[in-house]
Amino acid sequence: MSRPLRVQYPGALYHVTNRGNERKAICKDDVDRVAFLQILSQSISTYSIILHSFVLMENHFHLLVQTPLGNLGEFMRHFNITYTSHYNRRHNRVGNLYQGRYKSFLVELDAYLSRVSRYIHLNPVKVAGKKRMAIENKLSHLWDYRWSSLPGYLDVAKRLDFVEYNTVLAEHGGDSPEGRQGYREQIAEDLAGGMPIKEHILGQSILGSDRFVTWVKEQFLAGKKDRERPDVGKIHQYLSLERVLDIVEQETGGKDLLRSTGITRQFVMTALYRYGGLNNREIGALLAVDYSTVSQGRKRLREKAEKDHDVRTVLTNIEKAVQG
Repeated sequence: MSRPLRVQYPGALYHVTNRGNERKAICKDDVDRVAFLQILSQSISTYSIILHSFVLMENHFHLLVQTPLGNLGEFMRHFNITYTSHYNRRHNRVGNLYQGRYKSFLVELDAYLSRVSRYIHLNPVKVAGKKRMAIENKLSHLWDYRWSSLPGYLDVAKRLDFVEYNTVLAEHGGDSPEGRQGYREQIAEDLAGGMPIKEHILGQSILGSDRFVTWVKEQFLAGKKDRERPDVGKIHQYLSLERVLDIVEQETGGKDLLRSTGITRQFVMTALYRYGGLNNREIGALLAVDYSTVSQGRKRLREKAEKDHDVRTVLTNIEKAVQG
């Protein structure tokens, strides 16, 4: 089954989540957690993202983000690759940190902003070992959980400068003592009564009313099959890092591709650029080389392809595998 196409447009709101490869940890200690938040903050600034809510768990994370520039894909590629690069360097490892391409759900802002924010903030008590706790203990754990934006919603002294609190709190009385207390009380009510959101997800990846889903389909999905590199307002789909590497491995016979050298590495660079949507800096971070090395590697492969039939054949086979 093919993945749903991602819808991007200026001002779009998304619930984004990703999980560690084989459900393994994505942070081993607080040094990693601090680095995660620092890289998140830097990525938000670089791509002009509005972050409404987040939670970082042992083996996954959730973000509630808005994209004034319609650039979710670029933001998430940069963020995931930069943090993976940090994690791999620090722990002397290579390869994928995440289990695959991140999941994103387009959210209707007016109807679901606060609901999704609260859903995200409840995650720390949904894990094994916390589910059977008494309600009072669960609430205490949520209020004190450091790796979440929730403490800043309840106490201005605990706020992070890269989180935007006002919009969500506006639904609970504003960014005031009354509004913050209203949000706290709603979290407690959600915890006691349960707050599923899966039944509200329509068309595999849209969280909103029927009217919103119809608007999205009419504006962005009707008759469009664009898979080129992203432009604001277009529908596009990249292959995951894992899928690109699988295809290159299959067509070149290479192994351990993120450590490869020579022409195999040039195939990797080219495929990640063309079909993974990564730029030279992001590819360089994955391969532990400078971005200029990536640019030169791709250029050299193009030059070889002009003269060498076998190189052209491999490139053609990679493209066919991508399209197939």
